[in-house]
Amino acid sequence: MNRNSSRQQFSRRRMLRGLGVTMALPWLESLPVWGEEPRGKRVASDAPVRLAVLFSGNGFHSKEWWARGEGRQMELGKVLAPLQDFREKMLFVQGLFNAEALKGNIHSSQTGNLLSGAPLASGGEIRSGTSIDQLLAQRYGSSTKVPSLVLGCEKSNPSVHKNYSMLYSSHISWSSPTSPTPLEIYPALAFDRLFKDEVNKGDQSVLDAVLADAGSLRRGISTSDQRKLDEYLDSVRDVEQRIANAGKKGELQGWRPTLEKPNMARPADGIPQDIAEHMRLMADILVLGFQTDTTRITTLKLNNDHSSLRFPNLGVDYMIHHLLSHSDTPDWLKVNQFFLEQLAYIARKLDAIQEGPRTLLDNSMILYCSSMLTGNHEARQLPVVLLGGGGGRIKGGRVLTYNDKPDRQMCRLYLSMMDKMEVRLPRFGDAAAPLDEV
Repeated sequence: MNRNSSRQQFSRRRMLRGLGVTMALPWLESLPVWGEEPRGKRVASDAPVRLAVLFSGNGFHSKEWWARGEGRQMELGKVLAPLQDFREKMLFVQGLFNAEALKGNIHSSQTGNLLSGAPLASGGEIRSGTSIDQLLAQRYGSSTKVPSLVLGCEKSNPSVHKNYSMLYSSHISWSSPTSPTPLEIYPALAFDRLFKDEVNKGDQSVLDAVLADAGSLRRGISTSDQRKLDEYLDSVRDVEQRIANAGKKGELQGWRPTLEKPNMARPADGIPQDIAEHMRLMADILVLGFQTDTTRITTLKLNNDHSSLRFPNLGVDYMIHHLLSHSDTPDWLKVNQFFLEQLAYIARKLDAIQEGPRTLLDNSMILYCSSMLTGNHEARQLPVVLLGGGGGRIKGGRVLTYNDKPDRQMCRLYLSMMDKMEVRLPRFGDAAAPLDEV
């Protein structure tokens, strides 16, 4: 598909419009919302396949990251307990790894190529590889307003650790081998990118700007679609209001300053200081992006590898995430489960959105991973969970084990996932064949 036809395809899609605002619609049975031409057996109103990658740093509790069995009988370790309701839509994958990540045996060298499998440069140079999300954005994202959305909940760290740039620990998405994709940590700006024609253009409510157009559309759609449209607009309003209230609690949950209390008025930096609310806002923005087909590809980095986050919301305020990861205490398990709760929250919201015969979760692939299995830098096998049906192309409820197999490159999983999105490459990173079981 050439660039001109991609623009024409996008322009034919039904939008809600207001001054400076464009809102794509959710899937509606009354309208061919996606605006795609029929391709083979797929018709114009078929929902597309989406990809989300969620990352949390520093690995997990060494004894509680496991799964065994199949379907509803699948048993889960305590870390994965928040995913109990999604066992039938889950692949638990163990034994995959990135060979290049083992060379430095530190956080930076194990994270910078997590989504590419590429060799990493050290000694002051920055070079990795184009990550799977950005490769798909280049090939698959041209028919949406936002080719990819790259979100985070902790600022990048520009320092150097043991000869490797800490940018590797701060970014899992890479637009090119030398360019980490800019990370949006401000919920308001991420929200604007989805809906406003210019980021940060004015203070008008997105929803207020399109209400007249929404009312006109509402009169021409079915009763069930009217209900779906109302639920969608309520979701947008809720996120808007929560963004407006973000940052008011004043709880610092990351790096601690040398003063116990600030000696000046706190500036309005726009980042929620409640880490739980920050993560939920980003999760809701991810869902809205998929629900409206404004983007089909999102990465959400819940924290950095070598993270400095603290968790007073969990009563775990005495130690930063990185240091806590070197233990197997009940508090470490509590933090692990908090991260998995964000994945479960996204899955639950996606699974409640119907898109014809399937749910939005059924039409998505949600990859959850970290760059090490445990906090002691164990990267000879990586923790991987894949939720969703990939548009009906992935059978869940299974545990896939590759520990004793010769070709267990993580990039084989990425080739399989690209295949579900109709992007087929002869090789990616260090892999030349997909995983047949996926």
